[in-house]
Amino acid sequence: MAQAADKNLLEELLDDEDEDTQRDRYLTFRLGKEDYGIEIAHVTEIVGIQKITEVPDMPSFVKGVINLRGQVIPVIDVRVRFGMEPRDYDDRTCVVVVKVRETSIGLIVDTVSEVREILGENVSPPPKAASGTSGRYILGLGKVGEEVKILLDVQKLLFEDELAVLSA
Repeated sequence: MAQAADKNLLEELLDDEDEDTQRDRYLTFRLGKEDYGIEIAHVTEIVGIQKITEVPDMPSFVKGVINLRGQVIPVIDVRVRFGMEPRDYDDRTCVVVVKVRETSIGLIVDTVSEVREILGENVSPPPKAASGTSGRYILGLGKVGEEVKILLDVQKLLFEDELAVLSA
């Protein structure tokens, strides 16, 4: 029953929009004090945090797998992936399930915010100094009013370096 409610969260955020209107739209979420966004086209659903089965011999940010309606999905903690301080999961913690290269992977985030339209002219390239662990995953910086959303390149986040083991 909770899973059905979680699925409805994505539908509510999308507001019954079709695929053609997904361009320039990002699911925004928080990690710590910062707002991030990923292209909504990659998002298949949002679910609450649930039992994670640990898998041995994985990078530290790969928390394990979840069973989502019979489908086994690896989950990564984006905070840990970015070298941020880990935190306990709570009732606001969500798993954003994305599909890239025919692979579904769950991204554990502090909290999901909303779906925002960020037009291309409002997206700046990432700063050249962003060479840290998280910097190489930045698609751009989206300006929304006075706020800045860090837009992530989901393909690089999921399939670069150590995580390539999940796609094998």
